[in-house]
Amino acid sequence: MRPPTRPEVTTRTVAARPIATLAATTTWKEFPQVWGPLLDEVHASVTWDDGGRAGRNVMVYWDDVPHVEVGVELDRPATVTGRVVRSSLPAGRVATAVHRGTYEDIDATHRAILRWCEAVGLAPRGPRWEIYGHWQEDVSLLETEISYLLG
Repeated sequence: MRPPTRPEVTTRTVAARPIATLAATTTWKEFPQVWGPLLDEVHASVTWDDGGRAGRNVMVYWDDVPHVEVGVELDRPATVTGRVVRSSLPAGRVATAVHRGTYEDIDATHRAILRWCEAVGLAPRGPRWEIYGHWQEDVSLLETEISYLLG
């Protein structure tokens, strides 16, 4: 297993990207029990027209309540059924970093982005999101892209 590294934070401009999601209003304490069933329902309700592998999992945090959307990227044509809706990741300038390794310490990457923004005089405004790379048995190879929309 690779030792943890300090994430490199950068800014870039991103286009809106289509996703299929289920929305929820929850608490941070309850969120760990909420996201799994929502993601399972999304995966059961989205079928890729080419029959291939699902898009990457996403979690969008619209605010600190939190109002969240849990789902998958629609990176190619797909049929969406049930309660799942088509949505999109926001477009605009973001501060972003890649979290590498297990998910238990993903908050450290969030904190690193916020510290970096403060140090360079940028203010995150609005939503933030995580895009999870496909599962790897070797957890040191896991990558999660974290982005904060900037004002």
